[in-house]
Amino acid sequence: MADLSKYRNIGIFAHVDAGKTTTTERILKLTGQIHKTGEVHDGESTTDFMEQEAERGITIQSAAVSCFWNDHRLNVIDTPGHVDFTVEVYRSLKVLDGGIGVFCGSGGVEPQSETNWRYANESEVARIIFVNKLDRMGADFYRVVKQTQDVLAANPLVMVLPIGIEDDFVGVVDLLSRKAYIWDDTGLPENYEVQDVPADMVDDVEAYREELIETAVEQDDDLMEAYMEGEEPSLEDIKRCIRKGTRTMAFFPTYCGSAFKNKGVQLVLDAVVDYLPAPTEVDPQPLTDKDTGEPTGEVATVSADEPLRALAFKIMDDRFGALTFIRIYSGVMNKGDTILNSATGKTERIGRMVEMQADDRNELTRAQAGDIIAVVGMKNVQTGHTLCDVKHECTLEPMIFPEPVISIAVTPKDKGSTEKMGIAIGKMVAEDPSFQVETDEDSGETILKGMGELHLDIKVDILKRTYGVELEVGQPQVAYRETITKEVEDSYTHKKQSGGSGQFGKIDYRIKPGEPNSGFTFTSSVVGGNVPKEFWPAVEKGFQMMMEEGVLAGFPVLDVEVELFDGAFHAVDSSAIAFEIAAKGAFRQSIPKSGPQLLEPIMKVDVFTPEDHVGDVIGDLNRRRGMIKDQEAGVTGVRIKADVPLSEMFGYIGSLRTMTSGRGQFSMEFAHYSACPANVAEEVIAEVKELKAKK
Repeated sequence: MADLSKYRNIGIFAHVDAGKTTTTERILKLTGQIHKTGEVHDGESTTDFMEQEAERGITIQSAAVSCFWNDHRLNVIDTPGHVDFTVEVYRSLKVLDGGIGVFCGSGGVEPQSETNWRYANESEVARIIFVNKLDRMGADFYRVVKQTQDVLAANPLVMVLPIGIEDDFVGVVDLLSRKAYIWDDTGLPENYEVQDVPADMVDDVEAYREELIETAVEQDDDLMEAYMEGEEPSLEDIKRCIRKGTRTMAFFPTYCGSAFKNKGVQLVLDAVVDYLPAPTEVDPQPLTDKDTGEPTGEVATVSADEPLRALAFKIMDDRFGALTFIRIYSGVMNKGDTILNSATGKTERIGRMVEMQADDRNELTRAQAGDIIAVVGMKNVQTGHTLCDVKHECTLEPMIFPEPVISIAVTPKDKGSTEKMGIAIGKMVAEDPSFQVETDEDSGETILKGMGELHLDIKVDILKRTYGVELEVGQPQVAYRETITKEVEDSYTHKKQSGGSGQFGKIDYRIKPGEPNSGFTFTSSVVGGNVPKEFWPAVEKGFQMMMEEGVLAGFPVLDVEVELFDGAFHAVDSSAIAFEIAAKGAFRQSIPKSGPQLLEPIMKVDVFTPEDHVGDVIGDLNRRRGMIKDQEAGVTGVRIKADVPLSEMFGYIGSLRTMTSGRGQFSMEFAHYSACPANVAEEVIAEVKELKAKK
């Protein structure tokens, strides 16, 4: 049996371009998994093996790799940084026990790192911080440390100090051992010398070391008392305290270096082994009730002696066939075992099991609690499904994915492409739960929905290149919604009499605006049996079905409360279907009276611009109906935070680059729905009507 205390399941996550993939490459080189490091900017890195990733120099899907350091096994997942692929980060965090948050030494805490940090907080994942790119212009380790406190409200525990900065960055001082690690100019990670602390840094090192020990001993009352009385704890004791505080997220051990120049990565690997938790030290995953999704109070204890419980967290199609990535929480999985998928109630046989090496793989015959593996050729498993022992059915806490906010219509250019597209889209939807597809019944067009322009851009690219589907692509469309603004009390009677038994249902109801994000809520306060209880669900169903299509422009309706307070029925002619039809008629009759209103998705936009272009950028955001929330000056430029309607953000990257001579960057994510101004709403409604008239 493998020793679980020697396992570390970790993820590397950060803002786009902070150096996650390069850091992963260095980890693989140092641990002997690869012998030549590939660079992202040459399109040759190990974990970015999709054509689209190599070309754009960004990570799109999280890749998994296993390696060894100090006889500990590390399962590393490199996650994407771009906001359109946050779902990849979210689902990776779900199955990890620890993480490395990488921050750029000059860019600092960037928008996407905030989102990922928030996800990691929600998933309660212990982390260490690595401030990368200290060899870059404008890099400042101390500023980034301060930003993690101010922006992320985190408590960084500084473990090393940099020696030199920008071009003069040569190495780091390890505060605990008071030793300086200095690398030479060959760029080889193993070419370093351990020296004494440079004379001009002694005072700083002592000050930071004292702070480090003070923070660490807070984790142990006895050590703290001894320390107050002037007795310094042993290195083992300090490390034990740091380990405890890291696991409970009281603080985050903070390291620095330059992954590209191979400086400082060894100490980060040592920290992963020393301070990040093993699978057995993390709170076990809760089991939930299959129907309600509520916790049952039981947990999946991490142990090979328990029944099998595993979560499929990612599905990927590659040249070897469909791969299902699985994190095993408890029990053992052997090749040839029959397991149960509790989401579908069907059993599957485990054929080939592999350990992933980015896009290489090693065959396995067994895997156990704590492992992250992939299984080849599973049929009905989707992201978030629980796989378990046939005799011990259970459901692990499911994953929740965000709703898409943008859509485009695509039409295949020829008949051959139509068939190919159906198969390809089926695979792509299974791989990425935040990507949705539907067919427009009126026009027969296929509508792709996703998290942003880049997200859909890459999906279309994959359809064209990977699957050879030639497409015509329409303009991006915004996912508008509708709601109501006034309360209406009304009555509706449905009756039909045409020989034989008729239909009869009368309802008296109130319709009023609900709380933001409440969707649809239905209550009944009927007394005295005027509408018998068995017909209430039919009334609710009738209203709910009508929420799919609003009266203004046919967009789904949000945040409506319906209360059924009276009505009448007929002993013979009333039926569930009669009351359902009554509710549908009531919706059509009353929604137009209740002040219907169009809602538009508002995006949280984060723009980075050099200082001399701030005025232009703010002026442009105002023209786009943006609300400026905050601006913050950094060393290399200014960050502007604003809320802007999605409909105004199409093609923004082009304008931003023009305004800032190519130096501006931005990221955005969905924030909330908000009422459309009247003039915008009129335009949208007119456009929809025109489209319908054409069809």
